[in-house]
Amino acid sequence: MFLKTVLADGQAEQAVIREMKARAAGARGDIEQTVRAIMDDVQARGWDAVCEYAGKFDGKAPYIVAPSELEAAYAACAPSLTAALEKAAANIRDYHEQMLIKSWEWERGSGETLGQTVRGLARVGIYVPGGTAAYPSSVLMNAIPAQVAGVGEIIMVTPPTENMSIEVLAAAKIVGVDKVIAVGGVQAVAALTYGAGMIPQVDKIVGPGNAYVAAAKKLAFGTVDIDMIAGPSEVLVIADHTANPTWVAADLLSQAEHDRLASAVLLTDSMAQAQAVSCEMERMARALPRWEIIRESVAGYGCAIVFEDLKEACKMADMVAPEHLEVMTAAPRELLPYLHNAGAIFLGRYAPEPLGDYMAGPCHVLPTSGTARFFSPLSTDTFLKKTSIIEYTRDALQGYAQDIIALAQSEHLDAHANSVAVRFAEEAQDEKC
Repeated sequence: MFLKTVLADGQAEQAVIREMKARAAGARGDIEQTVRAIMDDVQARGWDAVCEYAGKFDGKAPYIVAPSELEAAYAACAPSLTAALEKAAANIRDYHEQMLIKSWEWERGSGETLGQTVRGLARVGIYVPGGTAAYPSSVLMNAIPAQVAGVGEIIMVTPPTENMSIEVLAAAKIVGVDKVIAVGGVQAVAALTYGAGMIPQVDKIVGPGNAYVAAAKKLAFGTVDIDMIAGPSEVLVIADHTANPTWVAADLLSQAEHDRLASAVLLTDSMAQAQAVSCEMERMARALPRWEIIRESVAGYGCAIVFEDLKEACKMADMVAPEHLEVMTAAPRELLPYLHNAGAIFLGRYAPEPLGDYMAGPCHVLPTSGTARFFSPLSTDTFLKKTSIIEYTRDALQGYAQDIIALAQSEHLDAHANSVAVRFAEEAQDEKC
């Protein structure tokens, strides 16, 4: 069979999870040493190092992409594409405006005012891949949530490939990115991390990239914030006998075509469904331009697992914690309470994964490699910084003074205790007099 199929028995499905975890670890590779050397060099030598590595890896020195070039790229795109990008941008903005949280204050008691200020980060860097992996949709998905959050300045970096993607530049024009700089690779991440020449230091770096870019972002974390460390793409589909096998196969292939390490997994309670999906995948895949990539991806990291009960399939899905999780069953919402770990959940036969990639509105930058157990999708929240506000009157503080002193002394932090005690020491002395 094109899609290898196993019967769930408590062991076979666990082997699948182990293979997926090994795949994620293998994808990272042993490149951190090379990346660290470049990061350290840029930190030490700044702009000269950035230009040196840009000449070596990008083929030219970094430069600012002029607004006129963005306008020209927009004009050169097919009207149908720019219309689709603008429609997607509107949907993304609408969705993320719904989740925007505001600053707030609360009076817990007499003289006790607590709250939180919520504001966007001052400056954010967005990495957008170039070459064959040029995705204008990623410009929208990274920049618009930042704008909704109120980020002060958005700087986009993208490799100055020989034929820089006009679609990517058109997307930057549609969104209104503040500055586009033609520089890619580790040197771009390093420049955004430490600041170099015309590239200022940012507060956070987001966006996809190859294994070197991912390693650079990992090393940047702590000096700046990052969104996440992304691994190979993945989709997991839960389907019962009512699902159209052609549609299921098409959805699995939509992720398998990304790269040879992409994972496409089907969980079902029907062996007939698994076999039908496998046949449909092979039939459709052979006609696709990326057939060789799909063939290797499916052979290495694709499979169908047949369960007796779909609730057991949900347990498996939670252990995998996939980037994309589709539920194509007769009553998909009935399984939703059993699904806790996924980057995005797509319910029903008319919610294919590409809907989320391009148009629905939620961000397609999602946790991978099982990290959906503890990471969330990129969103407006990603670009917000929250600060606690505490304001007490004299009487309110006095009501807690002895409790605070007791806690501080229990931790042998006498200066902490004194910080509170000193405020009432003079009054206590006056009372004695």
